[in-house]
Amino acid sequence: MTKPREKTPDLKINLVNDTRWDLSEQSPENFTMLIIYRGKHCPVCKKYLEELQTKVSEFTKLGVNLIAISSDTEEKAKKTYDEWDISNIVLGYGFPIDEARKWGLFISSGIKDEPEHFIEPGMFLVKPDQTMYSESVQSMPFARPRFDDLIKSIEFVLDKDYPARGEA
Repeated sequence: MTKPREKTPDLKINLVNDTRWDLSEQSPENFTMLIIYRGKHCPVCKKYLEELQTKVSEFTKLGVNLIAISSDTEEKAKKTYDEWDISNIVLGYGFPIDEARKWGLFISSGIKDEPEHFIEPGMFLVKPDQTMYSESVQSMPFARPRFDDLIKSIEFVLDKDYPARGEA
């Protein structure tokens, strides 16, 4: 797991619009926010990303670039993009399980209609120099950071030039 103020692992992800996204090529004004979601099988993820859809412009005003990523296949990710109300969210797929472990993410074995293995949720704020600012990682689909709380927190951080914490 990368501690705050440390350089994050590099991350290159395929997108549903048939392009490729590279964390090292991002140049946000303040942060890149990575939202890791469980995949198309997760109704909690659908609700969460659809809520994010309503907040994209607020994050953009704060200088935050967004991407949502799962370990889903291309086919599942494209269906997710088409069927969920998330048209303003950059959507990536195929996040390898071994790469997700480098980010400190939890991996679950599927039950019922879930994939054999998939990544549990996480949220990362990465500074433009690709150092970790903040992270929130769950082992379950529940208890994710609320977007309104994140927006208020980012406003505070920017206003007070508040440093990343948790580095010791």
